[in-house]
Amino acid sequence: MAWQHLPRKKHSDKDALFSLLSAEFELEVNVSEACSSCYGGGGHCELEQNEEFQCDIAKKATSSVGIGVLMITIYCFWRKFSLNKIINFWKKETLTHQDVEAFLRNHGPLVIRRYSYADIKTMTKSFNDKLGQGGYGSVYKGKLRDGCFVAVKVLKESKGNGEEFVNEVASISKTSHVNIVTLKGFCIEGSKRALIYELMPNGSLEKFIYKGNPSNSNHQLGWETLYKISIGIARGLEYLHRGCNTQILHFDIKPHNILLDENFCPKISDFGLAKICPREKSFISMVSARGTIGYIAPEVFCRNFGGVSHKADVYSYGMTVLEMVGGRKNFDASVDFTSEIYFPHWIYKRLELGKELGLLGLLEEVDQESARKMIIVSLWCIQSDPLNRPSMSRVVDMLEGSLEPLKIPPKPFLCSPPSSPTDSSTIMV
Repeated sequence: MAWQHLPRKKHSDKDALFSLLSAEFELEVNVSEACSSCYGGGGHCELEQNEEFQCDIAKKATSSVGIGVLMITIYCFWRKFSLNKIINFWKKETLTHQDVEAFLRNHGPLVIRRYSYADIKTMTKSFNDKLGQGGYGSVYKGKLRDGCFVAVKVLKESKGNGEEFVNEVASISKTSHVNIVTLKGFCIEGSKRALIYELMPNGSLEKFIYKGNPSNSNHQLGWETLYKISIGIARGLEYLHRGCNTQILHFDIKPHNILLDENFCPKISDFGLAKICPREKSFISMVSARGTIGYIAPEVFCRNFGGVSHKADVYSYGMTVLEMVGGRKNFDASVDFTSEIYFPHWIYKRLELGKELGLLGLLEEVDQESARKMIIVSLWCIQSDPLNRPSMSRVVDMLEGSLEPLKIPPKPFLCSPPSSPTDSSTIMV
């Protein structure tokens, strides 16, 4: 098979949907005439060890993992929702200022302080020191009256949607854990909204793990630090799922939302997509999908994979740790060899064949053991069937335990397990 990049072109409606889901690349598969005939007869064309193709009629054809992820995603989306529905989602009615104020009144006394917009301007010295910017707005360095430094996230006024603001305040105000970022206050004054967090000097995890990122050129994280970070994130999620008074599902675990303090202790942040639900409830109902493509669990956007539960965060965690291990995005079409495009598939094959991991900096035996544990645990976390993924409590146990009893999981191909009869609510993206 030959893989080649295609130039971008004008899209039809269906092409526009494809572009929405795979904005960074387009792929085309070319097969030989013999293989084409094989597929036409319902067979499966396989490359044998002697590098010759053989037609296997007994098996159903499967695409590569990368294309499989995209095609199944597109199929589920296109079958359930028209392009107009997807566009309408982004135009849905937003929460009004009165809605947010009503929530804050009905939520009862909050342990975090409410500040005025004048207070926000004072603590940031009129927004003098900008730390970062994103689609949500901008983050500024600030200082409270007690001398404590903070990061102030000022949400865009034009965004106008109070739902993520409400999610953030409601969920994070219920938490207190070393691996969860502390929300010190908030501001809502007319259309102006801001969130005040403890300042995390080292910023987000993504700055330190991707090769070629200019920001990590002077501080490449060692394997011992990466291993400790993976355990810290797992403990934070374990707390959200089992340690709070109520269960909190984050729905947006990714390197960008993991902040690092001065000692590189990880803290989970950005609860804008979080959902609070009773702990005794096995599956939750959702009216819209939430998450980031590349980390979002398959059952969140396609119910054929099962009901939505805390296992969605487990999947996102597994994808995050695999990016920490690989030092790259899990799906990278710019690599030299097609076999390396989808990192989980590539690293699984090396484990399966007993090869060296081929990762940078694995010089010490203890680092090799830590890396193997992170890989094996992550591959369990990204199983397509949520029932096959471990809980976060089990993840912590596996990471902190011995490598010897850990078994290599099934290959992390996307497949369609039986749909769950427990929760049949519609998911819309």
